Amino acid sequence: MPETRLNRYISEAGVASRRAADRLVEEGRVRINGRVAVLGDKVSEGDVVTVDGKEITPVTEDIMLVFNKPRGVTCTADRSDPSNVIDYIGYPKRIYTIGRLDKDSEGLLLLTNNGDLANEIMRSRAEHEKEYIVTVDRPITDEFIEGMSNGVPILDGRITKKCEVRRIDSKRFRIVLRQGLNRQIRRMCEYFGYDVRRLVRVRIINIELGDLPQGRYRDMTSEERKELMRRLGL
Repeated sequence: MPETRLNRYISEAGVASRRAADRLVEEGRVRINGRVAVLGDKVSEGDVVTVDGKEITPVTEDIMLVFNKPRGVTCTADRSDPSNVIDYIGYPKRIYTIGRLDKDSEGLLLLTNNGDLANEIMRSRAEHEKEYIVTVDRPITDEFIEGMSNGVPILDGRITKKCEVRRIDSKRFRIVLRQGLNRQIRRMCEYFGYDVRRLVRVRIINIELGDLPQGRYRDMTSEERKELMRRLGL
Protein backbone atom coordinates (compact mmCIF):
# COMPACT_ATOMS: atom_id res chain seq x y z
CA MET A 1 0.00 0.00 0.00
CA PRO A 2 1.43 3.40 -0.96
CA GLU A 3 1.66 6.08 1.71
CA THR A 4 -1.83 7.50 2.22
CA ARG A 5 -3.10 10.56 4.03
CA LEU A 6 -4.82 9.59 7.27
CA ASN A 7 -8.16 11.21 6.48
CA ARG A 8 -8.31 9.36 3.16
CA TYR A 9 -7.43 6.08 4.90
CA ILE A 10 -10.26 6.59 7.39
CA SER A 11 -12.69 7.46 4.61
CA GLU A 12 -11.73 4.41 2.55
CA ALA A 13 -12.32 2.28 5.65
CA GLY A 14 -15.93 3.46 5.55
CA VAL A 15 -15.73 5.20 8.92
CA ALA A 16 -16.36 8.79 7.88
CA SER A 17 -15.86 11.31 5.08
CA ARG A 18 -12.46 13.02 4.94
CA ARG A 19 -13.84 16.13 6.57
CA ALA A 20 -15.42 14.11 9.38
CA ALA A 21 -12.21 12.07 9.65
CA ASP A 22 -10.28 15.27 10.35
CA ARG A 23 -12.70 16.03 13.17
CA LEU A 24 -12.10 12.58 14.63
CA VAL A 25 -8.38 13.27 14.58
CA GLU A 26 -8.84 16.69 16.19
CA GLU A 27 -10.88 15.07 18.95
CA GLY A 28 -8.04 12.65 19.70
CA ARG A 29 -10.07 9.58 18.77
CA VAL A 30 -7.61 8.25 16.18
CA ARG A 31 -4.32 6.45 16.87
CA ILE A 32 -1.55 5.21 14.59
CA ASN A 33 0.50 2.37 16.05
CA GLY A 34 -0.68 3.35 19.50
CA ARG A 35 0.12 7.07 19.38
CA VAL A 36 -2.52 9.77 19.12
CA ALA A 37 -2.73 10.92 15.51
CA VAL A 38 -2.53 14.53 14.37
CA LEU A 39 -3.88 16.29 11.31
CA GLY A 40 -1.72 15.67 8.25
CA ASP A 41 -0.45 12.27 9.38
CA LYS A 42 0.12 9.64 6.71
CA VAL A 43 -0.33 5.89 6.88
CA SER A 44 2.03 3.30 5.37
CA GLU A 45 1.72 -0.45 4.87
CA GLY A 46 1.92 -2.25 8.20
CA ASP A 47 0.64 0.68 10.25
CA VAL A 48 -2.20 -0.07 12.66
CA VAL A 49 -4.90 2.62 12.72
CA THR A 50 -7.64 2.64 15.34
CA VAL A 51 -10.71 4.84 15.80
CA ASP A 52 -12.17 4.82 19.30
CA GLY A 53 -9.96 1.82 20.02
CA LYS A 54 -11.21 -0.26 17.08
CA GLU A 55 -8.78 -1.18 14.30
CA ILE A 56 -9.86 -0.11 10.83
CA THR A 57 -8.79 -1.13 7.34
CA PRO A 58 -9.75 0.32 3.94
CA VAL A 59 -12.48 -1.43 1.99
CA THR A 60 -11.52 -2.85 -1.38
CA GLU A 61 -14.81 -2.19 -3.15
CA ASP A 62 -17.46 0.49 -2.85
CA ILE A 63 -20.85 -0.72 -1.67
CA MET A 64 -23.76 0.90 -3.51
CA LEU A 65 -27.24 0.04 -2.25
CA VAL A 66 -30.68 0.88 -3.63
CA PHE A 67 -33.26 1.07 -0.81
CA ASN A 68 -37.03 1.58 -0.76
CA LYS A 69 -37.46 3.74 2.34
CA PRO A 70 -40.76 3.42 4.21
CA ARG A 71 -42.50 6.40 5.76
CA GLY A 72 -41.32 7.02 9.32
CA VAL A 73 -37.67 6.07 8.77
CA THR A 74 -35.21 8.94 9.33
CA CYS A 75 -32.27 9.50 6.98
CA THR A 76 -29.65 9.77 9.70
CA ALA A 77 -26.80 7.63 11.01
CA ASP A 78 -27.41 8.95 14.54
CA ARG A 79 -28.10 5.84 16.59
CA SER A 80 -29.81 7.94 19.28
CA ASP A 81 -32.70 8.34 16.82
CA PRO A 82 -34.70 5.09 17.15
CA SER A 83 -36.03 5.44 13.60
CA ASN A 84 -32.59 5.92 11.96
CA VAL A 85 -32.18 4.29 8.56
CA ILE A 86 -28.89 2.55 9.37
CA ASP A 87 -30.36 0.43 12.16
CA TYR A 88 -33.48 -0.16 10.09
CA ILE A 89 -31.50 -1.66 7.23
CA GLY A 90 -29.11 -3.56 9.50
CA TYR A 91 -26.38 -3.80 6.86
CA PRO A 92 -23.30 -5.61 8.20
CA LYS A 93 -20.87 -2.87 7.09
CA ARG A 94 -20.82 0.84 7.80
CA ILE A 95 -22.79 2.78 5.17
CA TYR A 96 -23.98 6.33 4.56
CA THR A 97 -27.01 7.78 2.85
CA ILE A 98 -26.44 9.70 -0.37
CA GLY A 99 -28.72 12.65 0.15
CA ARG A 100 -31.89 12.20 2.11
CA LEU A 101 -35.66 11.87 2.11
CA ASP A 102 -37.93 13.51 4.67
CA LYS A 103 -39.14 11.21 7.43
CA ASP A 104 -42.69 11.39 6.05
CA SER A 105 -41.56 10.63 2.49
CA GLU A 106 -41.01 7.23 0.89
CA GLY A 107 -39.13 5.62 -1.92
CA LEU A 108 -35.71 5.54 -3.49
CA LEU A 109 -32.69 6.17 -1.30
CA LEU A 110 -29.08 5.39 -2.21
CA LEU A 111 -26.48 4.30 0.34
CA THR A 112 -22.75 3.65 0.13
CA ASN A 113 -19.78 2.78 2.33
CA ASN A 114 -17.66 5.46 0.66
CA GLY A 115 -18.15 8.75 2.49
CA ASP A 116 -16.17 10.67 -0.12
CA LEU A 117 -18.32 9.26 -2.91
CA ALA A 118 -21.49 10.25 -1.06
CA ASN A 119 -20.19 13.78 -0.62
CA GLU A 120 -19.09 14.04 -4.26
CA ILE A 121 -22.54 13.06 -5.47
CA MET A 122 -24.28 15.50 -3.10
CA ARG A 123 -21.86 18.32 -3.96
CA SER A 124 -22.19 17.82 -7.68
CA ARG A 125 -22.99 21.10 -9.44
CA ALA A 126 -24.89 19.37 -12.24
CA GLU A 127 -28.66 19.56 -12.00
CA HIS A 128 -29.41 15.86 -11.73
CA GLU A 129 -32.98 14.65 -12.08
CA LYS A 130 -35.01 13.24 -9.19
CA GLU A 131 -38.50 11.98 -9.95
CA TYR A 132 -41.42 11.72 -7.52
CA ILE A 133 -45.04 10.58 -7.50
CA VAL A 134 -47.14 12.78 -5.23
CA THR A 135 -50.65 12.30 -3.86
CA VAL A 136 -52.50 15.40 -2.66
CA ASP A 137 -55.70 15.96 -0.69
CA ARG A 138 -57.98 17.31 -3.41
CA PRO A 139 -58.45 17.26 -7.19
CA ILE A 140 -55.61 18.68 -9.25
CA THR A 141 -56.40 21.60 -11.56
CA ASP A 142 -54.71 22.74 -14.75
CA GLU A 143 -53.72 25.93 -12.91
CA PHE A 144 -51.97 23.86 -10.25
CA ILE A 145 -49.97 21.90 -12.85
CA GLU A 146 -48.98 25.08 -14.67
CA GLY A 147 -48.04 26.88 -11.47
CA MET A 148 -45.95 24.01 -10.14
CA SER A 149 -44.17 23.71 -13.49
CA ASN A 150 -43.19 27.36 -13.79
CA GLY A 151 -41.63 28.01 -10.39
CA VAL A 152 -43.04 28.63 -6.94
CA PRO A 153 -41.90 31.20 -4.35
CA ILE A 154 -40.85 29.30 -1.22
CA LEU A 155 -38.21 29.72 1.49
CA ASP A 156 -38.14 33.49 1.98
CA GLY A 157 -39.34 34.23 -1.51
CA ARG A 158 -36.86 32.01 -3.32
CA ILE A 159 -38.47 30.76 -6.52
CA THR A 160 -38.07 27.12 -7.47
CA LYS A 161 -36.67 26.25 -10.87
CA LYS A 162 -39.02 25.30 -13.66
CA CYS A 163 -39.72 21.59 -13.67
CA GLU A 164 -41.69 18.85 -15.39
CA VAL A 165 -45.09 18.15 -13.79
CA ARG A 166 -47.63 15.71 -15.24
CA ARG A 167 -51.03 14.67 -13.88
CA ILE A 168 -51.46 10.92 -13.27
CA ASP A 169 -55.07 11.00 -12.07
CA SER A 170 -57.36 13.33 -10.16
CA LYS A 171 -55.17 13.52 -7.03
CA ARG A 172 -51.76 12.24 -8.16
CA PHE A 173 -49.04 13.84 -10.22
CA ARG A 174 -45.49 13.08 -11.31
CA ILE A 175 -42.78 15.73 -10.82
CA VAL A 176 -39.14 15.79 -11.92
CA LEU A 177 -36.86 18.16 -10.00
CA ARG A 178 -33.33 19.33 -10.71
CA GLN A 179 -32.85 20.89 -7.28
CA GLY A 180 -33.41 19.78 -3.72
CA LEU A 181 -34.57 22.53 -1.40
CA ASN A 182 -35.77 21.61 2.08
CA ARG A 183 -39.23 19.99 1.87
CA GLN A 184 -39.50 21.52 -1.58
CA ILE A 185 -42.44 19.61 -3.02
CA ARG A 186 -44.51 19.94 0.14
CA ARG A 187 -43.86 23.69 0.26
CA MET A 188 -44.70 24.06 -3.42
CA CYS A 189 -48.02 22.29 -2.93
CA GLU A 190 -48.81 24.32 0.19
CA TYR A 191 -48.36 27.53 -1.82
CA PHE A 192 -51.34 26.48 -3.97
CA GLY A 193 -53.41 25.30 -1.01
CA TYR A 194 -52.76 21.57 -1.40
CA ASP A 195 -51.69 19.16 1.31
CA VAL A 196 -49.38 16.28 0.40
CA ARG A 197 -50.80 12.96 1.55
CA ARG A 198 -48.09 10.74 0.09
CA LEU A 199 -44.72 11.46 -1.54
CA VAL A 200 -42.68 8.68 -3.17
CA ARG A 201 -39.33 9.15 -4.91
CA VAL A 202 -39.12 6.74 -7.84
CA ARG A 203 -35.93 7.77 -9.62
CA ILE A 204 -32.54 9.39 -8.99
CA ILE A 205 -30.71 10.18 -12.24
CA ASN A 206 -30.66 6.73 -13.95
CA ILE A 207 -31.48 4.64 -10.86
CA GLU A 208 -35.14 3.59 -10.69
CA LEU A 209 -37.10 2.24 -7.73
CA GLY A 210 -38.93 -0.24 -9.93
CA ASP A 211 -40.70 -3.05 -8.08
CA LEU A 212 -38.32 -3.17 -5.11
CA PRO A 213 -40.53 -3.94 -2.08
CA GLN A 214 -40.87 -1.27 0.57
CA GLY A 215 -38.33 -1.68 3.37
CA ARG A 216 -36.00 -3.80 1.22
CA TYR A 217 -32.67 -3.02 -0.41
CA ARG A 218 -30.63 -4.43 -3.27
CA ASP A 219 -27.14 -3.99 -4.68
CA MET A 220 -26.84 -1.50 -7.50
CA THR A 221 -26.07 -3.37 -10.70
CA SER A 222 -22.74 -2.85 -12.44
CA GLU A 223 -24.57 -1.31 -15.40
CA GLU A 224 -26.44 1.14 -13.14
CA ARG A 225 -23.25 2.04 -11.31
CA LYS A 226 -21.28 2.61 -14.51
CA GLU A 227 -23.97 4.86 -15.97
CA LEU A 228 -24.40 6.77 -12.70
CA MET A 229 -20.67 7.48 -12.46
CA ARG A 230 -20.63 8.54 -16.11
CA ARG A 231 -23.43 11.04 -15.60
CA LEU A 232 -21.82 12.34 -12.44
CA GLY A 233 -18.46 12.74 -14.14
CA LEU A 234 -16.77 10.55 -11.50
